[in-house]
Amino acid sequence: MMDRTLKALSLTLSYPTSELQAAMPEIGAVLAADPRLTAATRAALQRLTHDLGQGDLFDVQESYVMLFDRSRTLSLNLFEHVHGESRDRGGAMVSLIETYRAAGFEPATTELPDHLPVLLEFLSTRPFAEVQETLADAAHILDALATRLVRRESGYDAAFAALSQLAGAQSDTEAVAGMLAQPDDDPTDLTALDAVWEETEVTFGPDPNAGCPQVRDMLALMDKPGSKPNPAPLNRSA
Repeated sequence: MMDRTLKALSLTLSYPTSELQAAMPEIGAVLAADPRLTAATRAALQRLTHDLGQGDLFDVQESYVMLFDRSRTLSLNLFEHVHGESRDRGGAMVSLIETYRAAGFEPATTELPDHLPVLLEFLSTRPFAEVQETLADAAHILDALATRLVRRESGYDAAFAALSQLAGAQSDTEAVAGMLAQPDDDPTDLTALDAVWEETEVTFGPDPNAGCPQVRDMLALMDKPGSKPNPAPLNRSA
Protein backbone atom coordinates (compact mmCIF):
# COMPACT_ATOMS: atom_id res chain seq x y z
CA MET A 1 0.00 0.00 0.00
CA MET A 2 1.31 3.44 -0.90
CA ASP A 3 2.19 5.81 1.94
CA ARG A 4 0.24 8.83 0.72
CA THR A 5 2.07 11.23 3.04
CA LEU A 6 5.47 10.32 1.58
CA LYS A 7 4.03 10.67 -1.92
CA ALA A 8 2.58 14.07 -0.97
CA LEU A 9 5.92 15.23 0.47
CA SER A 10 7.68 14.03 -2.69
CA LEU A 11 5.36 16.22 -4.77
CA THR A 12 5.65 19.17 -2.37
CA LEU A 13 9.45 19.12 -2.75
CA SER A 14 9.31 18.82 -6.54
CA TYR A 15 9.80 21.65 -9.00
CA PRO A 16 6.50 23.58 -9.20
CA THR A 17 4.46 23.17 -12.38
CA SER A 18 0.92 24.23 -13.28
CA GLU A 19 -0.19 20.61 -12.86
CA LEU A 20 1.40 20.45 -9.43
CA GLN A 21 -0.25 23.71 -8.43
CA ALA A 22 -3.65 22.30 -9.37
CA ALA A 23 -2.98 19.27 -7.17
CA MET A 24 -1.89 21.25 -4.11
CA PRO A 25 -5.31 21.26 -2.39
CA GLU A 26 -5.38 17.45 -2.50
CA ILE A 27 -1.72 17.25 -1.43
CA GLY A 28 -2.41 19.58 1.48
CA ALA A 29 -5.42 17.53 2.55
CA VAL A 30 -3.32 14.33 2.67
CA LEU A 31 -0.69 16.01 4.83
CA ALA A 32 -3.28 17.59 7.13
CA ALA A 33 -4.83 14.18 7.84
CA ASP A 34 -1.68 12.36 8.98
CA PRO A 35 -1.71 11.90 12.79
CA ARG A 36 1.99 10.92 12.72
CA LEU A 37 2.80 14.61 12.26
CA THR A 38 2.47 17.21 14.99
CA ALA A 39 -0.34 19.75 14.79
CA ALA A 40 2.21 22.54 14.31
CA THR A 41 3.85 20.75 11.40
CA ARG A 42 0.51 19.98 9.77
CA ALA A 43 -0.43 23.65 10.04
CA ALA A 44 2.91 24.72 8.55
CA LEU A 45 2.44 22.27 5.69
CA GLN A 46 -1.01 23.74 5.05
CA ARG A 47 0.55 27.19 4.70
CA LEU A 48 3.23 25.83 2.41
CA THR A 49 0.87 23.93 0.10
CA HIS A 50 -1.49 26.92 0.00
CA ASP A 51 1.34 29.27 -0.97
CA LEU A 52 2.62 26.83 -3.62
CA GLY A 53 -0.86 26.34 -5.02
CA GLN A 54 -1.99 29.95 -5.02
CA GLY A 55 1.23 31.81 -5.75
CA ASP A 56 2.24 33.14 -9.13
CA LEU A 57 3.79 30.17 -10.96
CA PHE A 58 6.85 32.12 -12.09
CA ASP A 59 7.47 33.37 -8.55
CA VAL A 60 7.23 29.94 -6.91
CA GLN A 61 9.44 28.42 -9.60
CA GLU A 62 12.04 31.17 -9.15
CA SER A 63 11.99 30.67 -5.38
CA TYR A 64 12.48 26.92 -5.80
CA VAL A 65 15.44 27.39 -8.14
CA MET A 66 17.09 29.95 -5.86
CA LEU A 67 16.78 27.61 -2.91
CA PHE A 68 17.48 24.14 -4.23
CA ASP A 69 19.26 24.58 -7.57
CA ARG A 70 21.50 27.57 -6.88
CA SER A 71 22.39 26.68 -3.29
CA ARG A 72 24.69 23.72 -2.95
CA THR A 73 24.14 23.62 0.81
CA LEU A 74 20.41 23.14 0.13
CA SER A 75 20.80 20.58 -2.65
CA LEU A 76 18.06 17.95 -2.77
CA ASN A 77 20.59 15.48 -4.20
CA LEU A 78 21.42 13.71 -0.96
CA PHE A 79 24.76 12.22 -1.98
CA GLU A 80 25.95 15.77 -2.60
CA HIS A 81 26.04 16.16 1.19
CA VAL A 82 27.87 12.84 1.61
CA HIS A 83 30.38 12.53 -1.21
CA GLY A 84 30.52 16.02 -2.75
CA GLU A 85 32.66 15.81 -5.88
CA SER A 86 34.25 12.50 -4.89
CA ARG A 87 34.17 9.63 -7.36
CA ASP A 88 32.63 7.57 -4.56
CA ARG A 89 29.44 9.36 -5.47
CA GLY A 90 29.33 7.54 -8.80
CA GLY A 91 29.49 4.10 -7.19
CA ALA A 92 26.85 5.07 -4.63
CA MET A 93 24.60 6.32 -7.43
CA VAL A 94 24.92 3.07 -9.39
CA SER A 95 24.08 1.01 -6.31
CA LEU A 96 21.04 3.16 -5.61
CA ILE A 97 19.78 2.72 -9.18
CA GLU A 98 20.25 -1.05 -8.81
CA THR A 99 18.25 -0.94 -5.58
CA TYR A 100 15.36 0.76 -7.36
CA ARG A 101 15.45 -1.76 -10.19
CA ALA A 102 15.68 -4.73 -7.84
CA ALA A 103 12.42 -3.54 -6.26
CA GLY A 104 10.77 -3.27 -9.68
CA PHE A 105 11.11 0.50 -10.11
CA GLU A 106 12.54 2.32 -13.08
CA PRO A 107 12.38 6.05 -12.32
CA ALA A 108 11.45 7.84 -15.54
CA THR A 109 13.09 11.10 -14.64
CA THR A 110 15.97 13.35 -15.61
CA GLU A 111 16.79 13.83 -11.92
CA LEU A 112 19.60 11.88 -10.29
CA PRO A 113 18.48 8.83 -8.30
CA ASP A 114 19.52 10.43 -5.00
CA HIS A 115 17.19 13.39 -5.62
CA LEU A 116 15.04 13.54 -2.49
CA PRO A 117 11.64 13.63 -4.26
CA VAL A 118 12.65 10.55 -6.28
CA LEU A 119 13.76 8.71 -3.14
CA LEU A 120 10.51 9.63 -1.37
CA GLU A 121 8.52 8.40 -4.36
CA PHE A 122 10.30 5.06 -4.00
CA LEU A 123 9.96 4.92 -0.22
CA SER A 124 6.22 5.61 -0.46
CA THR A 125 5.82 2.01 -1.66
CA ARG A 126 8.13 0.37 0.89
CA PRO A 127 7.32 -1.10 4.33
CA PHE A 128 7.19 1.65 6.94
CA ALA A 129 9.95 0.06 9.04
CA GLU A 130 12.27 0.41 6.06
CA VAL A 131 11.09 3.98 5.50
CA GLN A 132 11.85 4.91 9.10
CA GLU A 133 15.30 3.35 9.02
CA THR A 134 16.18 5.13 5.80
CA LEU A 135 14.95 8.51 7.01
CA ALA A 136 16.65 8.02 10.38
CA ASP A 137 19.97 7.40 8.62
CA ALA A 138 19.54 10.71 6.81
CA ALA A 139 18.07 12.58 9.80
CA HIS A 140 21.03 14.89 10.34
CA ILE A 141 20.91 15.99 6.69
CA LEU A 142 17.17 16.58 6.88
CA ASP A 143 17.54 18.60 10.09
CA ALA A 144 20.42 20.66 8.72
CA LEU A 145 18.43 21.50 5.59
CA ALA A 146 15.42 22.43 7.72
CA THR A 147 17.56 24.80 9.80
CA ARG A 148 19.00 26.44 6.69
CA LEU A 149 15.50 26.91 5.29
CA VAL A 150 14.33 28.51 8.53
CA ARG A 151 17.27 30.92 8.28
CA ARG A 152 16.09 31.86 4.78
CA GLU A 153 12.51 32.24 6.04
CA SER A 154 11.28 29.56 3.64
CA GLY A 155 8.12 27.58 4.30
CA TYR A 156 9.76 24.50 2.81
CA ASP A 157 11.26 23.80 6.24
CA ALA A 158 7.89 22.23 7.15
CA ALA A 159 8.44 19.39 4.68
CA PHE A 160 11.75 18.52 6.31
CA ALA A 161 10.24 18.75 9.78
CA ALA A 162 7.62 16.24 8.64
CA LEU A 163 10.28 13.85 7.34
CA SER A 164 12.17 14.07 10.63
CA GLN A 165 8.98 13.21 12.53
CA LEU A 166 8.28 10.25 10.27
CA ALA A 167 11.84 9.04 10.91
CA GLY A 168 11.02 8.85 14.60
CA ALA A 169 14.65 9.24 15.63
CA GLN A 170 16.92 11.94 16.98
CA SER A 171 19.54 13.16 14.54
CA ASP A 172 23.24 13.22 15.36
CA THR A 173 23.66 16.73 16.77
CA GLU A 174 27.39 16.74 16.08
CA ALA A 175 26.81 15.81 12.42
CA VAL A 176 24.13 18.52 12.11
CA ALA A 177 26.51 21.08 13.61
CA GLY A 178 29.22 20.01 11.18
CA MET A 179 26.93 20.59 8.21
CA LEU A 180 25.73 23.93 9.52
CA ALA A 181 29.33 25.06 10.02
CA GLN A 182 29.64 25.26 6.24
CA PRO A 183 28.87 28.78 4.99
CA ASP A 184 25.61 29.21 3.10
CA ASP A 185 25.79 29.87 -0.62
CA ASP A 186 24.73 33.25 -1.93
CA PRO A 187 22.34 32.36 -4.78
CA THR A 188 22.69 35.82 -6.26
CA ASP A 189 26.49 35.59 -6.63
CA LEU A 190 26.57 33.87 -10.01
CA THR A 191 30.35 34.08 -10.41
CA ALA A 192 30.95 32.34 -7.09
CA LEU A 193 28.29 29.77 -7.86
CA ASP A 194 29.90 28.92 -11.19
CA ALA A 195 33.18 28.28 -9.37
CA VAL A 196 31.52 26.18 -6.67
CA TRP A 197 29.60 24.03 -9.15
CA GLU A 198 32.67 23.30 -11.29
CA GLU A 199 32.76 19.62 -10.46
CA THR A 200 35.28 17.00 -11.38
CA GLU A 201 34.01 14.21 -13.59
CA VAL A 202 31.86 11.68 -11.78
CA THR A 203 31.71 8.24 -13.37
CA PHE A 204 28.37 6.46 -13.29
CA GLY A 205 29.51 3.29 -15.06
CA PRO A 206 29.53 -0.16 -13.47
CA ASP A 207 31.57 -0.47 -10.31
CA PRO A 208 32.96 -3.97 -9.76
CA ASN A 209 32.76 -3.41 -6.01
CA ALA A 210 29.19 -2.17 -6.07
CA GLY A 211 26.59 -4.59 -4.87
CA CYS A 212 22.86 -4.09 -4.64
CA PRO A 213 22.29 -2.91 -1.04
CA GLN A 214 19.01 -1.58 0.30
CA VAL A 215 18.48 2.18 0.13
CA ARG A 216 18.85 2.42 3.88
CA ASP A 217 22.30 0.84 3.64
CA MET A 218 23.37 3.45 1.10
CA LEU A 219 22.06 6.30 3.23
CA ALA A 220 23.72 4.84 6.31
CA LEU A 221 26.91 6.37 4.91
CA MET A 222 25.42 9.73 5.82
CA ASP A 223 25.94 9.03 9.50
CA LYS A 224 29.69 9.35 9.06
CA PRO A 225 30.82 12.88 10.04
CA GLY A 226 32.22 14.77 7.07
CA SER A 227 31.24 12.79 5.02
CA LYS A 228 7.38 1.60 -10.53
CA PRO A 229 6.01 4.88 -9.76
CA ASN A 230 6.68 7.17 -12.69
CA PRO A 231 8.17 10.38 -11.34
CA ALA A 232 8.16 12.01 -14.78
CA PRO A 233 5.47 14.55 -13.81
CA LEU A 234 7.74 15.70 -10.99
CA ASN A 235 10.47 16.93 -13.33
CA ARG A 236 11.00 20.37 -14.63
CA SER A 237 11.63 20.67 -18.30
CA ALA A 238 15.25 20.84 -19.41
